[in-house]
Amino acid sequence: METKYFRLIKTIVEEGNLANATEKLFLTQSALSHQLKELELQLGFKVFFRKRNQWELTEEGTELYHLGNTVLSSIEKGLNDIKKIQAGSTGTIKVSTECYSFYHGLPGFIQRMGVLYPEIQVDLNLEATHHPIQKILSNEIDIAIVTLKPEDNSLFCIPFFEDEILAIMHKEHPLNKLKKIMAKDFYQEHLIIHSYPLETVSVYQQWLKPNNVMPLKISAVPLTQVALEMIEANIGITCMPLWALKLFKIPENIVFKKVGNKGLKRTHYLVVRKADKNKKYINDFILNFKEQFSVM
Repeated sequence: METKYFRLIKTIVEEGNLANATEKLFLTQSALSHQLKELELQLGFKVFFRKRNQWELTEEGTELYHLGNTVLSSIEKGLNDIKKIQAGSTGTIKVSTECYSFYHGLPGFIQRMGVLYPEIQVDLNLEATHHPIQKILSNEIDIAIVTLKPEDNSLFCIPFFEDEILAIMHKEHPLNKLKKIMAKDFYQEHLIIHSYPLETVSVYQQWLKPNNVMPLKISAVPLTQVALEMIEANIGITCMPLWALKLFKIPENIVFKKVGNKGLKRTHYLVVRKADKNKKYINDFILNFKEQFSVM
């Protein structure tokens, strides 16, 4: 049964007769009369007893009227709920990371989000790089990508990926002769990092610093290709995960070595404010992000 019939019955009851219902339903009396006759033929019973100034529901019509009120009320509630969902589906999300290398793959992801969710705008905030937790607490960004879980109770963390940091060096580098590379082996080394501050360099923050080791020399080389060329020339070593090198041609003389007794593994987290974690457009971003980056 079409909802237009429920609306017709409801309006006739509320307005008293068919003539008064025309203004509410924006149809002529003839058109409404035709709809009512069509309905009664489909149902096989009369819905109204017709009187000149006041129409009365039949017993069957009364049941149909109550049913119609339930159906229309349910539809109205559902549409209002959908509007609320749609209202929560729209928004701008500012994203930043703790290291420039973590932007790998993000432009392609943002492009995909723009196609699937045109109502969500995703902006990369490069200025917040290295300090994303501070920026999310000050409401300058909405999502941070980090490898150390923040302790602030106002933040919510979602793990989405685990990787392993490897030591990368020339095959003739002295450390390549060791079966196992430990933190103390970095004392006399030239460590090539992507950028300062050291607090954002995983191999330092999670391995060297806890072991009170500071390399003899540290150079910040923001271009990965240049860092690889330095290693190929046997000028220092670097530490990074394999996924960060997907776009580069790896020289044949370069080798990868595990560090520590069990390897240096880290978990990547998406961090959002607890106040925002139930917003639909934030959740749409998170679910799609986890789907794309759970394996890199």
